[in-house]
Amino acid sequence: TPTELRLLLCFVDSPGSVLTRDVLLEQVWDYQWGGDSRVVDVHVQRLRAKVGQDRIETVRGFGYKLKSSP
Repeated sequence: TPTELRLLLCFVDSPGSVLTRDVLLEQVWDYQWGGDSRVVDVHVQRLRAKVGQDRIETVRGFGYKLKSSP
């Protein structure tokens, strides 16, 4: 989907960097949201299903990051 593509591009632009849910909301959905950020989790889950579960790492308490290729 277009949203998943924008999300993937955010990860590709920052390989190895942890991106918080707030940063992803701002960059992908173009808004700042102080409330529930579960929409990010749902889209990351869908993206993982397409690119591989092991490519996007959850950094507990912080956000997500794209793992670099071995």
